[in-house]
Amino acid sequence: FAGYISQVLKNYTDHACDGEYVSLRCPHRTTISIQSSFYGRIVPSHQMCPSRYPHSYATLVKEDVACSVGTSLQKMLDECQDRRSCQFLINSRLFGADPCPGTGKYLIVWYKCRPNEYKSKVACEDDKLRLSCKKSMVIAIYSAIFGRTQGGSLECPYQTLGMPMIECQSATALQLMIKRCHGKRSCSIYASTYEFGDPCYPGIRKHLNVIYTCDNTPFLLPVDETQPPAPNSSMEPVGVSTEMALLSNILAAYAFVT
Repeated sequence: FAGYISQVLKNYTDHACDGEYVSLRCPHRTTISIQSSFYGRIVPSHQMCPSRYPHSYATLVKEDVACSVGTSLQKMLDECQDRRSCQFLINSRLFGADPCPGTGKYLIVWYKCRPNEYKSKVACEDDKLRLSCKKSMVIAIYSAIFGRTQGGSLECPYQTLGMPMIECQSATALQLMIKRCHGKRSCSIYASTYEFGDPCYPGIRKHLNVIYTCDNTPFLLPVDETQPPAPNSSMEPVGVSTEMALLSNILAAYAFVT
């Protein structure tokens, strides 16, 4: 369980040069969630993705190190979003018009692995957030944001008292939610600056947004960090040893995130 959760919470990065394949993959019961993407070149070829052209030709063409394509994020969303894995060959034709012909480019993509089934709850500032799972299932925190995002929240209307709309988020919200709720059947916490600190300017109303799953993954199976748990495994409870194994795995997951 700790190994599975650590893979889910991890931020992944992958890259590929022109002419190479990019390959994204997530553990069982999760899908790809693209966070950001870049295609172009901002560092010289001797630092990343050397030119494929002969040296004599490369010296005739001035390398552009301020080259980027604005369609890379949308392309990655189209190809990979909400899939368990994806793979395709990188070349400039995939991204539309080439802003720097003759310059070898590369793709860098940042993504997370989102659980197939997840729940989302929002609490406005100073309200209490309650999470709960059915019997025999426990909370697995996927993400937590306390502050204000550009999109805002329908549940918590934006109030600035004359301040401009600025995104601000607590850097410790995820760790705190894992410490407070991870591995429990239910938990509650106030969406307050007392708990999370105040990452915003005074007068900006904040909210807490938590995404989590209810998981019944067997806790006593050996943890293999390279493989996700088997999909249909089951194990009978064995009293106190189950609770100790659960506590150990929760602490391991929290230590990994921290």
